[in-house]
Amino acid sequence: MDIDTEAPASNLATQIVTPGSAITSDSAYMRGHGTFGEHGTIYSSVAGVVERINKLVSVRSLKQRYGGEIGDIVVGRITEVASKRWRVDVNSRQDGMLLLSSINLPGGIQRRKSDSDELQMRSFFAEGDLVFAEVQSYFADGALSLHTRSIQYGKLRNGTFVSVFPQLVPRSRTHFHTLPCGVDVVLGVNGYIWVSKHVPVARVEANAEHIYSDENESISDDERESIARVANCIGLLNRLYVKITDTSIIFAFEASLLYPVKDLLSIDVATELAHNVTSRLKLQA
Repeated sequence: MDIDTEAPASNLATQIVTPGSAITSDSAYMRGHGTFGEHGTIYSSVAGVVERINKLVSVRSLKQRYGGEIGDIVVGRITEVASKRWRVDVNSRQDGMLLLSSINLPGGIQRRKSDSDELQMRSFFAEGDLVFAEVQSYFADGALSLHTRSIQYGKLRNGTFVSVFPQLVPRSRTHFHTLPCGVDVVLGVNGYIWVSKHVPVARVEANAEHIYSDENESISDDERESIARVANCIGLLNRLYVKITDTSIIFAFEASLLYPVKDLLSIDVATELAHNVTSRLKLQA
């Protein structure tokens, strides 16, 4: 599968290769990650998608751990409460770190964190809590440093958790979406997604002192069904390797209304809905 040197980079990204597949024999190209050279030909060393940046050819694996970048929006799970920090599972090679100094205090109070705040760390986040955060930097060992210094970040409640391939969640201007069906979706670029009942921003700001509450709000049966339907739609998009954006989720939700929520887990229905979403996305493009 030789690369056409005249083809635009967007066309190259559509080439899916397996280990040992010949990518190009053109000596003008340099080998990148996921490739190896032999007898003047560049081969793929992993199963993935061919990518080209100028004359650098690499292969992005279809299944790989999340590699963080500064500014990424992620969803994580607290795995340990340590000294002045929380260890957070962010689906990466190692856990991220959320420092006590990188969170907002209840009520949005702005002051330096004290020893009494350290003693109350489990009242903010405890083991097992899900958190919505942003990557602000790296530590020397490569671990991600997170922060929740915004009213939109913090503890996640009133919903359900879905795990998908990180490669399916593209980076975009916003990762918090309110769908027309009355469901909020947080698309973490690390492949962790939170689907929850819609809560108006004004109510969140008015009750800023409750941002670390562990109690869910009252959720009606209709809201539960919508949350479950959206979560199953995301699951079927992930199963059939379709990009997960607010648009693709809306398309899948609308197409799924013909079926009961539990039927969305069957492979036949999932395949049909995925093809429907793919065709609508192509028409929109």
